[in-house]
Amino acid sequence: MKMRGRSVITYSVYSPTNVTTMLRPRRQDGQSILQEGFSIDPSVEFSEYTDLYGNPCQRAILPVGQVTITTEVQAQVNVTKPIPNPVPGYVLVGNLPDEVMHFILPSRYCQSDLPEINKLAMEIAGNFVPGYDQVEEIRKWIHQNIKYQYGVTDATTTALDILRNRIGVCRDFTHLAIALCRNLCIPARMTVGYLDKLQEMDLHAWFEVYIGGNWYAFDAVQEHTEGYRIEIAHGRDAADVAMVTQYGNATLDSLHVEVELLEAEPVS
Repeated sequence: MKMRGRSVITYSVYSPTNVTTMLRPRRQDGQSILQEGFSIDPSVEFSEYTDLYGNPCQRAILPVGQVTITTEVQAQVNVTKPIPNPVPGYVLVGNLPDEVMHFILPSRYCQSDLPEINKLAMEIAGNFVPGYDQVEEIRKWIHQNIKYQYGVTDATTTALDILRNRIGVCRDFTHLAIALCRNLCIPARMTVGYLDKLQEMDLHAWFEVYIGGNWYAFDAVQEHTEGYRIEIAHGRDAADVAMVTQYGNATLDSLHVEVELLEAEPVS
């Protein structure tokens, strides 16, 4: 399926501000990048690097005034990877690849070692078969018990906050899911990008877990994990995958996101 994503981010900059951005798509299995664009208006010099997780990143100094960052991508993508039958099982910690180990550790927004997180994880999934069954029960519980609403959480909100307040957006749903999975020693990471099936279009966050020797996507915002996605970045939590990180005096004015499928969906 050919898919297009576009984001336009506008800032008011009050003093020259260093930024790092994570807005270009990953090149990986399941998505072939056909065309992409990245621009800053007014034009400034920028550099690029790849972070610890293989995410493409950009660095620039934004000038004083209104600055617009525009990115666009067209990609050939697969539908969200279906869960095979039989479902993938739990991988013992001793058998995890080295590069997966840090995805079972607590992180800034996903305090998987806290007693409240453990209590909820056991209530939701303690009686289910380790692996896929536990993850899907966690995903369903969050979808059914956490209210989706803009404007009630911010950049400081953690998984524990969501557990207690039961309200948030995709970022928050994902942090809670990751914390619960890691508490059960199931590696989990945060993924951000474009999704075609959203009622309110925005850059989206979901979680991936390592089960059965592979990474699988789960989306607690959706009733069922489905749709086409363009992945921009993944990491331990939102601290690793922020679209823009600024080091200076600038205010976000607006974010406009467009997503469309450029071909008709196949008839099942």
